[in-house]
Amino acid sequence: MQIFDSHAHYNDEKFEMDREETIKKVYEAGVKKLICAGYSLDSSIEAVKIANKHDNIYATAGISPNDIPVFENENVDVKDFFFEDIMNEQLKKIKQLVEKNHQIVAIGEIGLDYYWNKENKKEQKLAFINQIKLANELDLPIVIHTREAVMDTIDILKNQINVKNKGVFHCCPLNIELIREALKLGFYISFAGPITFKNSKNATEVINLVPLDKMLVETDSPYLSPEPKRGTRNDSSNIIYTIQKIAEVKNMSAEEVAQITYNNAIKIFKINVNWCISTDDVLLFYITRLRVILPFFLFVEINFNIFSCFWIINFK
Repeated sequence: MQIFDSHAHYNDEKFEMDREETIKKVYEAGVKKLICAGYSLDSSIEAVKIANKHDNIYATAGISPNDIPVFENENVDVKDFFFEDIMNEQLKKIKQLVEKNHQIVAIGEIGLDYYWNKENKKEQKLAFINQIKLANELDLPIVIHTREAVMDTIDILKNQINVKNKGVFHCCPLNIELIREALKLGFYISFAGPITFKNSKNATEVINLVPLDKMLVETDSPYLSPEPKRGTRNDSSNIIYTIQKIAEVKNMSAEEVAQITYNNAIKIFKINVNWCISTDDVLLFYITRLRVILPFFLFVEINFNIFSCFWIINFK
């Protein structure tokens, strides 16, 4: 079974004490590839560091709506000036990070979140649009975070800016209207632990609504652990429960769902699997070649020794 966790946060402080051990555990559980998602400048830098240590981990870079600059007790003009100045500087650094690191496969997570902050809607929208522009410039897809901001998110994507390489609605809210509009616009829908929750009333309807060729799976680790792990720290080994839920609804095997979503992630994030060679694969390549070449050199050496002996015996 090939599994691709399309969104996790191993750059989160909750993994600080056992990050490498957890990643090893995840590989052993059958997760072949995963994306470590950035949500701020610092977390994007950390995501790249993690990706560069592991052959099958990739990164995203971006600033989420919950991590954009916030200014309190400032008048409107001053706030707008400082916000744009700081955001432009951060996006400049995000761009430099992408240009220097081929392991970054998307701009994200970016978007709108009115659950945590309704007072800075204007700034959230501006940051979202500017990062879409950056993604278009860098020829990358986007990873969208949206919460309680369905209408504004869709309005931006439909009417305000074209998204060149489309992207993914990560941990997509189970909102029928949002998913319909997202699919019409050509986006992928990524499902996480919430579809397994017992109080998730329309999970079955939503899963059936999304075609298999537009579906991804993720964990959003260390958050949103699926049933029966709910309430514990999440990691990518738990993604199997999300896969099993989709398989149950779609009347398929878990292996089929895993393979389809794996292939979809490879496609949307433009991952060249021909170049995704692990250190072990490289070692095996050279060992195999040595097994072919070594007998030839042994043959030459043996024949050279025989010839040398013959020459010594007959000509000395």
